[in-house]
Amino acid sequence: MTTGAASAATREATIDAWMRDYTGEVPGASVLVLKDGAPAFRRSYGMADLEAGVASSPTTSYRLASVSKQFTAACLLLLAEDGALSVDDPLKHWLPSLHAAADGVTLRHLLSHTSGLVDYEDLMPAHETRQVHDADVLQLLEREDRLYFPAGSAYRYSNSGYALLALVVERASGQRFAAFLQTRIFAPLGMTATQAREDEGPAVTDRAFGYSLIDGRWQRTDQSTTSAVLGDGGIYSSLADLALWDAALYDDRLLSATSRAAAFAPATPTTESDVAHYGFGWRLQGAMQWHSGESIGFRNVMLRFPAQRLTVIVLSNRNGPEPYPLARRIAALWGGVP
Repeated sequence: MTTGAASAATREATIDAWMRDYTGEVPGASVLVLKDGAPAFRRSYGMADLEAGVASSPTTSYRLASVSKQFTAACLLLLAEDGALSVDDPLKHWLPSLHAAADGVTLRHLLSHTSGLVDYEDLMPAHETRQVHDADVLQLLEREDRLYFPAGSAYRYSNSGYALLALVVERASGQRFAAFLQTRIFAPLGMTATQAREDEGPAVTDRAFGYSLIDGRWQRTDQSTTSAVLGDGGIYSSLADLALWDAALYDDRLLSATSRAAAFAPATPTTESDVAHYGFGWRLQGAMQWHSGESIGFRNVMLRFPAQRLTVIVLSNRNGPEPYPLARRIAALWGGVP
């Protein structure tokens, strides 16, 4: 056995040991390590659908939750390349129904979480049972003539901002947000299993369902009242498709060098752990570009170390644990440190 093979075997055994709690008849996870553009490790654990007895696989599609934000940001950058909008456009140019408090808010503020917009989740009726959509987020915010702080003066992570960005994409492109994603990002990259899920749209193929551990039992908790909001977290994707997306972030096949530089530029400093700055849909920590995603029944993370051509993705269909620390340990096996 060569030294390289021994190292690979050791890494596989180590990751398998770390993933032990995801193995068997339990909600599972899928793990991918990309090194120099090729899979260095790809394995799935546990079940995508407990009730139907479907095992997780590299083609299983998980709800990405906030990992979706990088795709929403990419839509804005594509439209900027088209000349259809500018990231410095006033938000009210596109959504004029907002109150005067939003007069100073630009699309750049939304992209970088510096808008000060009120969190839509806090505006929803306490006993809301129906799912809200991006358009409903706008209706909720139309009632608020206030911001948390003047636009551009501080950082506050905002799902509201990314829900509104999806509406801006629709108005600037003349397409539904899900359709724009499909025609401008997913189809050109060959991401055939990736979509922004809509009840009236096509079914998610090879779909993982979300679960939560409640009273010692795994119970299906796949959708919440906010799960239909697309701009902040409604995309489903798989390891295989996310590998195609990762590859496109290294060259001009989708976004220009200028757009990619804008996405990964440190737009604003944050006080969050391991997030020195936020870009456009990306958290930035030294040499690491990353984002996590959490929604009911799903916990995901994507880490990129572009200088080392190293990416680690962990997708899981359970309410915990948060996989970011695990992904950091996996990255370290290949020398990936911020």
